[in-house]
Amino acid sequence: MIQTTLDIAGLETVYDQLAVAIDAVGAEKSELLLVKLALLAANQLGDARQFGEMIAAAQQDL
Repeated sequence: MIQTTLDIAGLETVYDQLAVAIDAVGAEKSELLLVKLALLAANQLGDARQFGEMIAAAQQDL
């Protein structure tokens, strides 16, 4: 499997897009947006185990 990653500029672009989307839907729907986005990303990734590892990494140091 070829693994691809984003460079810093790509990560900044994604961060900005996510921030704009969260602001656009408002506080009352931001959680739903993030859940839908996570499910779409998991489906695109196609690997439940790897997605679980990503969830664990995101939970660290919150």
